[in-house]
Amino acid sequence: MKSLTAFSHIVLKDLGDRCHISTSRDSNTITARVEHEGESFLTLTLPAFGKDFQKSLDRGLVAHDVFLSFKRHAGLPQFLGGFLELVFDRETGLLLSDPSIHAIFAIHQFTSMFGKVAGMCSDERVSAAWTGFVECEQSVRDADAKRSLTDVEDFNRISALLFREVFSSVDLAVYRRTLIPKHGPGATAEKLSANAKYRSVEWTERLDKVFPFEEYLFPNLGWYQHFPKVDILEPGAERPVRVVAVPKTSKTPRIIAIEPTCMQYAQQGLLEAMTEGIQEVDYLKNLLGNLDQEPNRLLARRGSLDGSLATLDLSEASDRVSNQLVRGMLARWPHLQEAVDACRSRKADVPDHGVIRLAKFASMGSALCFIMEGIVFTTIVFMALERELKRPLTLRDVKSSVGRVRIYGDDIIVPVDMVNRVIELLEAFGLKVNSGKSFWTGSFRESCGGDYYAGQDITPVRVREQFPRSRKHTDEIVSTVSLRNLLFDKGGFEGSVEYLDDMLVKLLPVYPEVPRDSPGLGRWSHSPVEWARLCDRRHTPLIKACVVSHRLPSDSLDDYGALMKMFLRRGEMPHQDSKHLQRAGRPVSVDIKTRWIPLY
Repeated sequence: MKSLTAFSHIVLKDLGDRCHISTSRDSNTITARVEHEGESFLTLTLPAFGKDFQKSLDRGLVAHDVFLSFKRHAGLPQFLGGFLELVFDRETGLLLSDPSIHAIFAIHQFTSMFGKVAGMCSDERVSAAWTGFVECEQSVRDADAKRSLTDVEDFNRISALLFREVFSSVDLAVYRRTLIPKHGPGATAEKLSANAKYRSVEWTERLDKVFPFEEYLFPNLGWYQHFPKVDILEPGAERPVRVVAVPKTSKTPRIIAIEPTCMQYAQQGLLEAMTEGIQEVDYLKNLLGNLDQEPNRLLARRGSLDGSLATLDLSEASDRVSNQLVRGMLARWPHLQEAVDACRSRKADVPDHGVIRLAKFASMGSALCFIMEGIVFTTIVFMALERELKRPLTLRDVKSSVGRVRIYGDDIIVPVDMVNRVIELLEAFGLKVNSGKSFWTGSFRESCGGDYYAGQDITPVRVREQFPRSRKHTDEIVSTVSLRNLLFDKGGFEGSVEYLDDMLVKLLPVYPEVPRDSPGLGRWSHSPVEWARLCDRRHTPLIKACVVSHRLPSDSLDDYGALMKMFLRRGEMPHQDSKHLQRAGRPVSVDIKTRWIPLY
């Protein structure tokens, strides 16, 4: 962490030079606070300062309920005061009529930079996350009980208006049994290896009614007699999802619900069909995204410039989508409803709390979680539009909203003039709007990783990993190279880039200039990259660089499992890895090796 602290001083000086202010007192404050608070000053306190700064930009003034852990001089904190005076009036705390965009970027960059450093939180925070997961279940049940019949009827009617083409096409595919399932890349509740999933013989009664095991587990019926007995689980004996905490930041873990293999297998087939269905409907693919975040970022930029669009963010979004709500939404499409219900896990094994019954549709980890929450949120947004119009919603109204409404997961963009109605309805359906990350009154907007002020991109570059101490720290080296190059691309971080270059030169045997799309670990540059030699066979220019080498675990697959893997493969091209039947899954070891690589 000492290297991160040292780096913070250099970044701060670069930002100060950009704004022509001295940062020596700020550096002294950082040193003193880190000595007193430890690394949490960088990873927790600074991001909290940044959230208060965003809130102040949105309000147009620095109020008395922000920056509470920092001393003030007149109306502004002393820490980062030189930057703040270029944005707010020192005496009144009011936003200046022409605030410095460089100072806004500097404060946002510095306070956000260390908030996403990967790491596991304390046991207390993890335990609190388990409790929060269980408490969220009760919140979903409470919301189901309180929801009015009018809201439910309006929700089902509008979801049908929006998604009838998608739901009908997938419903027909389920009925005709033309859906092709597939195995996902992630872990499963049974802890099966990547290739072992193709030999799985566990199924459920609920799945069997929609996806008969002899059609979906076997390459063809001719293989039926060669199979071991398939274990068909009754509803009460179904395997629960395995809820785990994975490292995210020191503030909070990421809670994942790992699905059983058979459930994930069927979910992936439904996801593919629903995604294709949305992409085939012109207005839907422009309103609801699950493939491309860039449209959200473009709308967020526009909202920051003209104030017409609001950006909303939801807390615990996936965990608050009600299964009851989803079932009602799909009731007009019985085959689709049965399929979605059949591949939805009903129970979860939560550490410290045991196996609990789920009221939510699905947690993060289900293949259908992301797309289904997007469908639910889109429907609620258009419920709000209908109530603002005070007349029945039409498809013409929906199509005219393209370019003003966009949903990508829990990142929601809506016109400012209907934001209060949208928030009211989201909360009526048991969802929780994150007020600290939702903006509509000032000139700041954020969506899908893009941050903007008055039309200017102020998206910060973040430190994602601790800095490496040896060549064995492969992930940290890769992250640091990426950090160096992103700062180089931003411009104005000469000292920071030099600091990281000095660190990497000591760790890597070669550290050349490389093109931006190169697989080699090297430095981006504004000048043309020079090659060192020609390839003897192809006569293409080569450069010598370090590359990341992955070793996949041994995972042999043959017989019907190998045939099944071939049948389930998408596309006509052969598998890129010729040894995928011997080795598969996530790497068991990652190393850095020196190679001659093509320049382009």
